[in-house]
Amino acid sequence: MGVAGFFARPVRTVWVKRIAASFLLVPAWQWTKTFFIVFTHASTERAVWLSEEFWFLGLGAALWTCWFFASIWTLGQPQPLRAYVFGHELTHAIWVWLMGGRVQKFKASSEGGYIVTNRSNFWIALTPYFYPLYTMIVIVFFAIVGIFYNVTHPDVKVLWVPVSQWMFLAIGVTWGFHFSFTCWMIPKGQSDLSSHGTFFSLVLIYFVNLVLITLFVIVSDRDTTFRGFAHELSLNCESFSAWVVAGLRQLPAAR
Repeated sequence: MGVAGFFARPVRTVWVKRIAASFLLVPAWQWTKTFFIVFTHASTERAVWLSEEFWFLGLGAALWTCWFFASIWTLGQPQPLRAYVFGHELTHAIWVWLMGGRVQKFKASSEGGYIVTNRSNFWIALTPYFYPLYTMIVIVFFAIVGIFYNVTHPDVKVLWVPVSQWMFLAIGVTWGFHFSFTCWMIPKGQSDLSSHGTFFSLVLIYFVNLVLITLFVIVSDRDTTFRGFAHELSLNCESFSAWVVAGLRQLPAAR
Protein backbone atom coordinates (compact mmCIF):
# COMPACT_ATOMS: atom_id res chain seq x y z
CA MET A 1 0.00 0.00 0.00
CA GLY A 2 1.26 3.44 -0.75
CA VAL A 3 1.32 6.56 -2.83
CA ALA A 4 3.04 6.59 -6.20
CA GLY A 5 4.02 10.08 -7.34
CA PHE A 6 5.60 11.35 -10.54
CA PHE A 7 8.40 13.20 -8.75
CA ALA A 8 11.23 11.54 -6.82
CA ARG A 9 12.03 12.83 -3.35
CA PRO A 10 15.55 14.10 -2.71
CA VAL A 11 17.45 11.71 -0.46
CA ARG A 12 18.80 14.55 1.69
CA THR A 13 15.30 15.41 2.94
CA VAL A 14 15.33 12.16 4.92
CA TRP A 15 18.07 13.58 7.16
CA VAL A 16 16.12 16.80 7.63
CA LYS A 17 13.11 14.74 8.70
CA ARG A 18 15.22 12.74 11.13
CA ILE A 19 16.33 15.96 12.79
CA ALA A 20 12.71 17.20 12.83
CA ALA A 21 11.60 13.92 14.40
CA SER A 22 14.26 14.27 17.10
CA PHE A 23 12.87 17.68 18.05
CA LEU A 24 9.31 16.32 17.83
CA LEU A 25 10.17 13.74 20.51
CA VAL A 26 10.12 16.51 23.13
CA PRO A 27 6.50 17.66 22.63
CA ALA A 28 5.48 14.01 22.12
CA TRP A 29 6.98 13.11 25.51
CA GLN A 30 5.40 16.11 27.24
CA TRP A 31 2.02 15.31 25.72
CA THR A 32 2.35 11.67 26.79
CA LYS A 33 3.23 12.70 30.33
CA THR A 34 0.29 15.12 30.47
CA PHE A 35 -2.11 12.52 29.12
CA PHE A 36 -1.28 9.99 31.81
CA ILE A 37 -1.36 12.63 34.57
CA VAL A 38 -4.78 13.92 33.51
CA PHE A 39 -6.22 10.46 32.94
CA THR A 40 -4.85 9.20 36.28
CA HIS A 41 -6.49 12.13 38.08
CA ALA A 42 -9.76 11.48 36.27
CA SER A 43 -9.57 7.78 37.21
CA THR A 44 -8.72 8.22 40.90
CA GLU A 45 -10.64 11.38 41.74
CA ARG A 46 -13.74 11.16 39.57
CA ALA A 47 -13.84 7.50 38.48
CA VAL A 48 -14.12 8.39 34.81
CA TRP A 49 -14.56 4.73 33.92
CA LEU A 50 -18.00 4.84 35.58
CA SER A 51 -19.37 7.28 32.99
CA GLU A 52 -21.68 5.77 30.37
CA GLU A 53 -19.76 7.47 27.55
CA PHE A 54 -16.49 5.88 28.62
CA TRP A 55 -18.11 2.47 29.06
CA PHE A 56 -19.63 2.44 25.58
CA LEU A 57 -16.43 3.80 24.03
CA GLY A 58 -14.42 1.10 25.79
CA LEU A 59 -17.01 -1.58 24.98
CA GLY A 60 -16.80 -0.77 21.29
CA ALA A 61 -12.99 -0.93 21.34
CA ALA A 62 -13.08 -4.20 23.33
CA LEU A 63 -15.59 -5.84 20.96
CA TRP A 64 -13.48 -4.94 17.96
CA THR A 65 -10.26 -6.14 19.64
CA CYS A 66 -11.87 -9.53 20.34
CA TRP A 67 -12.96 -9.83 16.71
CA PHE A 68 -9.56 -8.69 15.43
CA PHE A 69 -7.60 -11.40 17.27
CA ALA A 70 -10.30 -14.01 16.69
CA SER A 71 -10.12 -13.43 12.93
CA ILE A 72 -6.32 -13.74 12.97
CA TRP A 73 -6.57 -16.97 14.95
CA THR A 74 -9.26 -18.55 12.75
CA LEU A 75 -8.51 -17.05 9.31
CA GLY A 76 -4.79 -16.30 9.52
CA GLN A 77 -5.23 -12.55 9.03
CA PRO A 78 -7.50 -9.85 10.42
CA GLN A 79 -10.82 -9.20 8.76
CA PRO A 80 -12.25 -7.26 7.01
CA LEU A 81 -8.86 -6.61 5.41
CA ARG A 82 -10.34 -5.27 2.18
CA ALA A 83 -12.30 -2.63 4.09
CA TYR A 84 -9.09 -1.46 5.75
CA VAL A 85 -7.15 -1.31 2.47
CA PHE A 86 -9.99 0.58 0.80
CA GLY A 87 -10.17 3.08 3.67
CA HIS A 88 -6.37 3.40 3.68
CA GLU A 89 -6.15 4.23 -0.02
CA LEU A 90 -9.26 6.42 0.08
CA THR A 91 -7.64 8.46 2.86
CA HIS A 92 -4.61 8.95 0.63
CA ALA A 93 -6.90 10.07 -2.18
CA ILE A 94 -8.94 12.45 -0.01
CA TRP A 95 -5.83 14.26 1.19
CA VAL A 96 -4.46 14.43 -2.34
CA TRP A 97 -7.68 16.18 -3.39
CA LEU A 98 -7.60 18.46 -0.35
CA MET A 99 -4.08 19.54 -1.30
CA GLY A 100 -5.04 20.30 -4.88
CA GLY A 101 -3.70 17.14 -6.49
CA ARG A 102 -5.25 14.61 -8.86
CA VAL A 103 -5.60 10.86 -8.51
CA GLN A 104 -4.86 9.10 -11.80
CA LYS A 105 -5.29 5.53 -10.54
CA PHE A 106 -6.89 3.94 -7.48
CA LYS A 107 -6.61 0.29 -6.52
CA ALA A 108 -7.69 -1.47 -3.32
CA SER A 109 -8.10 -5.18 -2.66
CA SER A 110 -7.43 -7.67 0.10
CA GLU A 111 -3.99 -8.28 -1.46
CA GLY A 112 -3.03 -4.60 -1.19
CA GLY A 113 -3.58 -1.26 -2.84
CA TYR A 114 -2.07 1.96 -4.10
CA ILE A 115 -2.90 5.23 -5.80
CA VAL A 116 -1.07 7.10 -8.56
CA THR A 117 -1.10 10.86 -8.15
CA ASN A 118 0.64 14.00 -9.36
CA ARG A 119 1.13 15.23 -5.78
CA SER A 120 2.78 13.47 -2.87
CA ASN A 121 4.25 14.55 0.46
CA PHE A 122 4.75 13.07 3.91
CA TRP A 123 1.32 14.23 5.08
CA ILE A 124 -0.48 12.48 2.22
CA ALA A 125 1.63 9.35 2.71
CA LEU A 126 1.21 9.06 6.48
CA THR A 127 -2.33 10.34 7.03
CA PRO A 128 -3.97 6.87 6.86
CA TYR A 129 -1.93 5.84 9.91
CA PHE A 130 -3.34 8.57 12.13
CA TYR A 131 -6.56 9.67 10.41
CA PRO A 132 -9.32 7.22 11.44
CA LEU A 133 -11.49 7.59 8.33
CA TYR A 134 -14.35 5.35 9.48
CA THR A 135 -14.44 7.08 12.88
CA MET A 136 -14.73 10.43 11.12
CA ILE A 137 -17.59 9.03 9.03
CA VAL A 138 -19.40 7.98 12.22
CA ILE A 139 -18.91 11.44 13.76
CA VAL A 140 -20.12 13.21 10.61
CA PHE A 141 -23.13 10.88 10.38
CA PHE A 142 -24.26 11.60 13.94
CA ALA A 143 -23.55 15.30 13.44
CA ILE A 144 -25.91 15.31 10.45
CA VAL A 145 -28.54 13.35 12.37
CA GLY A 146 -28.11 15.82 15.23
CA ILE A 147 -29.30 18.63 12.94
CA PHE A 148 -32.75 17.03 12.84
CA TYR A 149 -32.86 15.21 16.18
CA ASN A 150 -31.44 15.88 19.63
CA VAL A 151 -29.21 12.80 19.75
CA THR A 152 -27.76 13.81 23.13
CA HIS A 153 -31.13 13.63 24.89
CA PRO A 154 -31.34 10.47 27.04
CA ASP A 155 -34.95 9.84 25.97
CA VAL A 156 -33.95 9.52 22.30
CA LYS A 157 -33.28 5.78 22.10
CA VAL A 158 -32.75 3.01 19.57
CA LEU A 159 -33.29 -0.54 20.85
CA TRP A 160 -33.61 0.81 24.40
CA VAL A 161 -30.18 2.45 24.22
CA PRO A 162 -29.72 6.24 23.96
CA VAL A 163 -28.53 7.32 20.52
CA SER A 164 -25.55 9.13 22.04
CA GLN A 165 -24.31 5.83 23.52
CA TRP A 166 -24.61 4.15 20.13
CA MET A 167 -22.38 6.92 18.83
CA PHE A 168 -19.70 6.25 21.44
CA LEU A 169 -19.99 2.51 20.79
CA ALA A 170 -19.50 3.05 17.05
CA ILE A 171 -16.55 5.39 17.70
CA GLY A 172 -14.97 2.73 19.91
CA VAL A 173 -15.39 0.03 17.25
CA THR A 174 -14.13 2.15 14.35
CA TRP A 175 -11.23 3.66 16.25
CA GLY A 176 -10.27 0.17 17.48
CA PHE A 177 -10.40 -0.90 13.82
CA HIS A 178 -8.05 1.94 12.88
CA PHE A 179 -5.63 1.39 15.77
CA SER A 180 -5.39 -2.41 15.49
CA PHE A 181 -4.87 -2.44 11.73
CA THR A 182 -2.33 0.38 11.99
CA CYS A 183 -0.30 -1.58 14.56
CA TRP A 184 -0.64 -4.73 12.42
CA MET A 185 0.48 -3.07 9.18
CA ILE A 186 3.42 -0.94 10.38
CA PRO A 187 5.85 -3.87 11.01
CA LYS A 188 5.20 -5.18 7.48
CA GLY A 189 7.56 -2.69 5.87
CA GLN A 190 5.18 -0.13 4.43
CA SER A 191 6.63 2.04 1.67
CA ASP A 192 4.65 5.00 3.06
CA LEU A 193 6.92 4.97 6.12
CA SER A 194 10.28 4.14 4.55
CA SER A 195 9.95 6.69 1.74
CA HIS A 196 9.87 9.55 4.25
CA GLY A 197 12.17 8.00 6.84
CA THR A 198 10.86 5.32 9.20
CA PHE A 199 12.00 7.18 12.33
CA PHE A 200 10.27 10.42 11.30
CA SER A 201 7.13 8.53 10.22
CA LEU A 202 6.80 6.55 13.46
CA VAL A 203 7.28 9.61 15.67
CA LEU A 204 4.67 11.59 13.74
CA ILE A 205 2.21 8.68 13.68
CA TYR A 206 2.59 8.16 17.43
CA PHE A 207 2.19 11.84 18.25
CA VAL A 208 -0.89 12.47 16.12
CA ASN A 209 -2.59 9.27 17.30
CA LEU A 210 -1.92 10.32 20.89
CA VAL A 211 -3.53 13.69 20.23
CA LEU A 212 -6.63 11.94 18.83
CA ILE A 213 -6.82 9.58 21.83
CA THR A 214 -6.65 12.63 24.08
CA LEU A 215 -9.57 14.21 22.23
CA PHE A 216 -11.66 11.04 22.61
CA VAL A 217 -10.91 10.80 26.33
CA ILE A 218 -11.76 14.46 26.94
CA VAL A 219 -15.02 14.16 25.00
CA SER A 220 -16.02 10.97 26.83
CA ASP A 221 -15.25 12.47 30.27
CA ARG A 222 -17.59 15.33 31.15
CA ASP A 223 -15.30 16.64 33.90
CA THR A 224 -12.08 16.75 31.86
CA THR A 225 -11.82 19.91 29.76
CA PHE A 226 -9.57 21.10 26.97
CA ARG A 227 -8.60 24.08 29.13
CA GLY A 228 -7.62 21.82 32.02
CA PHE A 229 -5.52 19.61 29.76
CA ALA A 230 -3.83 22.64 28.20
CA HIS A 231 -3.06 24.02 31.66
CA GLU A 232 -1.47 20.75 32.77
CA LEU A 233 0.49 20.58 29.51
CA SER A 234 1.83 24.09 30.01
CA LEU A 235 2.96 23.22 33.55
CA ASN A 236 4.82 20.16 32.30
CA CYS A 237 6.47 22.19 29.52
CA GLU A 238 7.55 24.84 32.00
CA SER A 239 9.00 22.16 34.28
CA PHE A 240 10.87 20.57 31.39
CA SER A 241 12.19 23.95 30.22
CA ALA A 242 13.43 24.74 33.72
CA TRP A 243 15.20 21.35 33.86
CA VAL A 244 16.90 22.02 30.50
CA VAL A 245 18.00 25.53 31.54
CA ALA A 246 19.38 24.20 34.83
CA GLY A 247 21.33 21.55 32.96
CA LEU A 248 22.80 24.07 30.54
CA ARG A 249 23.90 26.32 33.40
CA GLN A 250 25.80 23.46 34.96
CA LEU A 251 27.86 22.82 31.80
CA PRO A 252 30.43 25.61 32.45
CA ALA A 253 30.88 24.36 36.02
CA ALA A 254 31.47 20.82 34.75
CA ARG A 255 34.27 22.08 32.49
